[in-house]
Amino acid sequence: MSTVTITAADINKLRQMTGAGMMDCRKALTENNGDFEAAIDWLRKKGQKVAALRGDREAKEGVVLAKTTSDNKTGIALCLSCETDFVSKNADFIAFAQSIMDTAIANNVKSVDELNAASINGAKIADLVNDKLASIGEKIGISKFERVDADYVASYIHGANRMGVLVGLNKSEAEVGKDVAMQIAAMNPVAIDASSVPADVVEREKAVIIELIKNDPKMAGKPDEMISKIADGKLNAFFKESTLLAQAFVKDAGQSVGDYVKSKGADLKVLAFKRVALG
Repeated sequence: MSTVTITAADINKLRQMTGAGMMDCRKALTENNGDFEAAIDWLRKKGQKVAALRGDREAKEGVVLAKTTSDNKTGIALCLSCETDFVSKNADFIAFAQSIMDTAIANNVKSVDELNAASINGAKIADLVNDKLASIGEKIGISKFERVDADYVASYIHGANRMGVLVGLNKSEAEVGKDVAMQIAAMNPVAIDASSVPADVVEREKAVIIELIKNDPKMAGKPDEMISKIADGKLNAFFKESTLLAQAFVKDAGQSVGDYVKSKGADLKVLAFKRVALG
């Protein structure tokens, strides 16, 4: 008989670790005096082999959704991940992901923690995910969550729920929002423009470029100042290829995305974007 108090938090922790049902987890912890490792072994001895191995498996499949509020002021993108495409394509699993997204929008959630704590029909999403994990026999969870707030937010889902994009603009322009979202899905920019590329990304890219230049036999003995200037030039090429507004517009390669946006309004601006993809 256990002399240790088994709390709801303990039970939930074991459920997350193993995917076993609530009553099984309670009994496993009670039978093993609160020892988690022993409880896992106890569950395995009871035939729950899949759950015992679940922590070592990767959840690279899933359902990606992107949706905005009715006023298009807020957008949320999330991924409910699983291990196999068999599960990700299951209608019930997709419907479950949709119910999570609807709850995220309805409750104005701002993080994964807030979302897991939100309720669907009186049950916390975290508990529903654990129940689904136990019934399906795969590792599942809300693996990615992004949010954009702006004067106008457009959402776009690409490739049968394999990627979702949010784009924030400074005013309502649905066509531009969709076109820019499709651009982001296709070209995966790292930032809106060169000035918004994180400093660590710039430093890392320049360091790689400098090393490549130094390894070029033609550059042997060249002064560091010259190498740095050459690197700056190549870095500009990186910005052109990897920042949204400088990229060639996928629907018309004769203009940049920035030119396209300006053509739709001199004061129209892209304020933010988020891209969520499987993997």
